[in-house]
Amino acid sequence: MKLLIKSIDNDGRLAPVPRLVETPWEILVADHTDRAAFAAAMRQADALVSMQWPRDYPDGPGLRLVQLPGAGTDEIDFDAVPPGASVCNAYEHEIGISEFVLAGMLEWVTQLRRLDAEFRTGRWWGSYLCGPRHGDLFGKTLAIVGYGRIGRETARRAHAFGVRVTAVSRTSGPGDQWCERVRPMTELLPVIAQADFILCALPLDESTRGILDAPAFRAMKPTAVVMNVGRGATIDESALYEACRSRSIGGAIIDTWYSYPPQSTDLVPIHRPSRYPFHELDNVIMTPHASAWTDALAERRCTIIARNLDRLARGEPLLNVVRPPRSAVPEPPAS
Repeated sequence: MKLLIKSIDNDGRLAPVPRLVETPWEILVADHTDRAAFAAAMRQADALVSMQWPRDYPDGPGLRLVQLPGAGTDEIDFDAVPPGASVCNAYEHEIGISEFVLAGMLEWVTQLRRLDAEFRTGRWWGSYLCGPRHGDLFGKTLAIVGYGRIGRETARRAHAFGVRVTAVSRTSGPGDQWCERVRPMTELLPVIAQADFILCALPLDESTRGILDAPAFRAMKPTAVVMNVGRGATIDESALYEACRSRSIGGAIIDTWYSYPPQSTDLVPIHRPSRYPFHELDNVIMTPHASAWTDALAERRCTIIARNLDRLARGEPLLNVVRPPRSAVPEPPAS
């Protein structure tokens, strides 16, 4: 069987797959910008690893699996994916992201960066001798918007620090040992109004786009900190910038953005992530969509990819199916 990898993704992050797979697979590498070469490779492929499937991708008549090496499906045009192919994704990012979120919360209350910067000049700012006290994470309230894998792992870690966790989700219901209750999205405003930290961990679709908007920011405490590790556009860009600029909220920790550099072989691209100058605001911590990007992530995700390749080769049910083959989707009842 043949696995197709785009040359732009053949940068080492998928290197563990041949070692982890147990069934025989031939690896094809093709440049997706060379339409003829990519189409020829697609005609041979049984599986493709890609985070994208735009409408103009060539048909893969024998394609049986489109395997995402990540979680987000917002760059997959499901109508354009060959009907005989399953679309599966890979998670494993919730560990790194949840640790990243807790690191951001701890940094916000301890002011570790400022303490270090001040002390390097010889100033004992923030010490027991003089200066302001820093905060505790213990006793704070964290509201999680989107209680999926990331939300639950963050709640688990926050609970260990004595943080009270509340959540809203499109799938509401009883809570768990870390979160009191998962409320419906209709209760978003009263939930975030009580929070010291608000974590947005939603996937992006039309129901979540801009879900934290100007009315949501007006409902927040003036000291509230908004964190985004889901998709940038789930928070209204203009409303977020204005809330931080005007200091109607305490600030923000932003890891997912509104504008990204084109995928290229440049090691460190230069590109502003927003049309607004967030980089000028001292109450914003900015990171370049790095929260999940740990040294162990590739191995964990490649393990999932390898398992699915083995399952496909053996005719076994696939893991993390986002969309089964169209032929496997039940037809709607006749009207």
